[in-house]
Amino acid sequence: MNNVHIVGAGIHPFGRTEGSSGLDQGIYAIRKALADAGVDWADIQFAFGGSSASGSADAVLPHLGLTGTQFINVDNGCATGGSALLSGYTAIKSGEFELGIVLGFDKHPRGAFNIDPESAGLPRWYGETGMMLTTQFFAMKIQRYMNLHGISSMTLARVAEKAFENGAVTPHSWRKTPVDIDTILNSQMVSDPLTKFMFCSPAEGGVAMIVASENKMRELGLSGPRVRSAAVRTRPEGSFEVFAPALEIERGKSATQLAAAAAFEMAGLGPEDVDVAQLQDTESGAEIMHMAENGFCDDGDQEELIANGGTRIGGKLPVNTDGGCIACGEPIGASGLRQIYENVEQLRGRADQRQVAGARIAYSQVYGTPGISGCVVLEQST
Repeated sequence: MNNVHIVGAGIHPFGRTEGSSGLDQGIYAIRKALADAGVDWADIQFAFGGSSASGSADAVLPHLGLTGTQFINVDNGCATGGSALLSGYTAIKSGEFELGIVLGFDKHPRGAFNIDPESAGLPRWYGETGMMLTTQFFAMKIQRYMNLHGISSMTLARVAEKAFENGAVTPHSWRKTPVDIDTILNSQMVSDPLTKFMFCSPAEGGVAMIVASENKMRELGLSGPRVRSAAVRTRPEGSFEVFAPALEIERGKSATQLAAAAAFEMAGLGPEDVDVAQLQDTESGAEIMHMAENGFCDDGDQEELIANGGTRIGGKLPVNTDGGCIACGEPIGASGLRQIYENVEQLRGRADQRQVAGARIAYSQVYGTPGISGCVVLEQST
């Protein structure tokens, strides 16, 4: 079957852009990706794209050209971007297409995400008790994890400190000012044990990527990282995920564990082969828990690993080198593709001050409600 490569990547900076709609930011990212690859919109054979708050992604078509290309809208919560990439990857692997685009964009209002419980298959009372607030859910989840595995509040703060340091040297990030440990620890408590600097915020942004078969890439004289694998999995029985109304006595694996295992098996690689990783960090605790769920360490090992700088640039496994969601914010449709964009920059040696030396294998994991995880393994093209 065909190898799949990312031959062009474009991004609209994340954060807040007054006067620019989510759609505008998606179109901007598409044009950047086309220019990066040196191809025209008319060359694109298919598109997969998603947006949560900015209308249907196929609204980009009148602005780029009504060429009749196949366009499929993708909606998978925060895992929309990873799902769009998986869709494009599969379309080329099947041999049906040779050149396409995947995209995601969004523009969220200020404040916490407000989700209707009934749309997630839950009774209205679940929202009325406050359990639809993700800040509350993630705080309870990391509190339990900290007590079980000996994770300290200092470790939560170190994750956030790293995020702001990396965001300060990232052109597409929102938060560009470093924040020190004491400020993070002593800032307003949102949901114990998570302070306001440990959370990401709903944001704006757009990302697009041109994907091609290896044959098409060579024909066009292009290059780009190979997609070794892409996998999306949903929550199994007994998994404790966002909007779960109860914690099962007999625990099952998480959606992330299933997706990570599938991605590594498909790639023929293991966590030990990864040089740089982008992990879902809705808040500091998520990054910590996802380190273990993706297989990069055992539960509890994060305390020492993070304290010793193992996840910083220059460490054993740099994690969230562009600042992650904490520094970039989270526009739902674009967030997963932002991770992959960062990995493309790393593997192409274009990450400047945040460049991971010798990076050859890059990994990303995005997580969405009500328990969906998407993982992608990229390999530097030779």
